[in-house]
Amino acid sequence: MNSLPTHEHRLNLPEVLEWLVADGMVARSDADALKVERQLKGGNTHPLILIAEQKWRSLASPGKLLNLESLTEWLAARVGLPYQHIDPLKIDFTGVADVVSSAYASRFSILPIGIDLREVVIATSEPFLREWEKELEQILKKKIRRVLANPADVSRYLVEFFNLAKSVKKAAQAGGQGGSLSSFEQLVELGRTNRQLDANDQHIVHIVDWLWQYAFDQRASDIHIEPRRDMGIVRFRIDGVLHQVYQIPMAVMTAMTSRIKLLGRMDVIEKRRPQDGRIKTRMPDGDEVELRLSTLPTAFGEKLVMRIFDPEVLVRDFKELGFSEEDLSRWQEMTARPNGIILVTGPTGSGKTTTLYSTLKQLATPEVNVCTIEDPIEMVEPAFNQVQVQHAVEMGFAEGVRALMRQDPDIIMIGEIRDLQTAEMAIQAALTGHLVLSTLHTNDAPSAITRLQDLGMPAYLINATLLGVMAQRLVRTLCPHCKKATPMTETDRQVWRNLVLPWKANEPQQIYRPVGCLECRMTGFSGRVGVYELLLMSPELRKLLGKETDVARVREQACREGMRPLRISGALKVAAGLTSLEEVVRVAPPADEGSA
Repeated sequence: MNSLPTHEHRLNLPEVLEWLVADGMVARSDADALKVERQLKGGNTHPLILIAEQKWRSLASPGKLLNLESLTEWLAARVGLPYQHIDPLKIDFTGVADVVSSAYASRFSILPIGIDLREVVIATSEPFLREWEKELEQILKKKIRRVLANPADVSRYLVEFFNLAKSVKKAAQAGGQGGSLSSFEQLVELGRTNRQLDANDQHIVHIVDWLWQYAFDQRASDIHIEPRRDMGIVRFRIDGVLHQVYQIPMAVMTAMTSRIKLLGRMDVIEKRRPQDGRIKTRMPDGDEVELRLSTLPTAFGEKLVMRIFDPEVLVRDFKELGFSEEDLSRWQEMTARPNGIILVTGPTGSGKTTTLYSTLKQLATPEVNVCTIEDPIEMVEPAFNQVQVQHAVEMGFAEGVRALMRQDPDIIMIGEIRDLQTAEMAIQAALTGHLVLSTLHTNDAPSAITRLQDLGMPAYLINATLLGVMAQRLVRTLCPHCKKATPMTETDRQVWRNLVLPWKANEPQQIYRPVGCLECRMTGFSGRVGVYELLLMSPELRKLLGKETDVARVREQACREGMRPLRISGALKVAAGLTSLEEVVRVAPPADEGSA
């Protein structure tokens, strides 16, 4: 390896290309051709970005694409600096923006990404610009630790972090530091103004826009804005797991909540009762995204949760949702019936609505009238006639179904069966020749039968109308870029046996484990897929229904007839390399909780 330059300078294309040729990663002819081309074009683009644009494959590691991240990692090793990928969710932007000014950071292409009592971590894409290092150490009285980061990320976050920090600071100054007016413990500080921030303040508009954009970029399904005693906290739910993202001054958080409520056509002044709303927004690529809003009064102010609905979810096929061929065959057998009730069960956030929408989308042909009654309408779909529950005018699920029955429907979807009145209307609709789809909150498929009986439905009516039940859960899928195959250990075998007992399932020789890479934000998982348990009603199962239905016997008979319990369904996805053993154990309930 050639000795590195010691003089102060910005990286240039010829020197980086020479190092790549010397390390046997790039052909001399390609390097020379790029040098000539750039001499003619000119410009001051970072050399790593120019090289990444060529989409060359490394000669040293055949097949490996020389993208911006791999080139940055290579350069870090060559110049002797630690490599760092900047994860915006792990950076306190208001803290790091206090380290240096935006102008100073831009001048030297540096970005503070971490600060503690003893040191400041600063990312740079210019390893040979060092004059700022001693200067900052003297000013900050802290040790500086330099790391090398992707130049595109450094320039992007330089703008975003400093602009955002500026907006938060300006907004906080404008609103004072007082808490929300609805706070459980109102803090009175003498001599301080407590002017409420305007929800249309340009700084607040910027912060809210940025928050949504980041949530979309990070594949978040929910955004939580939560008031605490002294600070507001923002959390994203990504692949079913909550991640704390940022802390925001209370005055700013209150103004953000007001801004979002305003856009969601909610009552901004009312902070004492829960409210619901919805917003449709457009991403930079033109795709529309729907946000469902829900507020809740808490001890320190209003908590706001935004659920993000991707319209693409409606056009997903069943394979993408995680249905096996056998699952799909059984599900389609149920939904092809002209009348009866089909139930989908599982806890909140288990993908029930997605399954129902995907099913209705396929059933909603021009010859069929599909009507839904929902609370709230999750996603607006032109192919359905969707009705919103309105409790204020006594329009609940039962009243909605009664009204829909007079609208000549073929298929009715009821958002949820919560009470006897709704269950009775659902059964009435099924008895009069309609196909009814709905959801219930139960642990597994057989328990749905006893839940209906608990609500007060007699067994003979359930027998006459119920076509089948599907229970489901969502498990995180292993990242395809970094998952690692490993032989089964004795501990794995024990977990596997506990998982599949008392049903038989062939034990795999190896299983895949999460590792973590840049593609999955170092979590080892990317996306989620469903595991399903389908119970089809049969003459033998109907015989088991009575005043005191034994769920264990129903489950046993259903399994004899081909029902695959949730844990078996999950185990098959482990064997196929889609998810991990631990993930299935975490998500699917054990046998003593009403499933296998």
